[in-house]
Amino acid sequence: MEMQEKIIQYKYHIFFSLIISLVLATLIFLAPSFVTILAYFWPLFLSTALFLVAVVFFGKTSPPATESSGDKAGEGLLDYVAGQSEQVVENFTPE
Repeated sequence: MEMQEKIIQYKYHIFFSLIISLVLATLIFLAPSFVTILAYFWPLFLSTALFLVAVVFFGKTSPPATESSGDKAGEGLLDYVAGQSEQVVENFTPE
C-alpha cells in the first residue's frame, strides 16, 4: 500500500517524464538526419560563407572613409544636405 501511495503522490512527475520521453523518442526517429539537412541547405550555407569572406576581404583592403577624406564619416553628405537647406533659409524672408 505504501508503494501505491508514493506512486499516486508522484503521478504528475511520472506522467510528465513519460510524455517527455515519448516526444524525444519520436523526434529522434522521425527527424531527418544531419546529412539530409546539410544537403538541403548547402546553397544557403555557401552563399553566406562567400558573403562573409567578401565582407572581410573588402574590410581589410579598402581604406576607411575617414582616412581618405580627412573628415568624419558622412560629413560630406551632411554638408551637401545642409548647404541646400542653408540656401533655402537664406532666401526665406519672414513677414
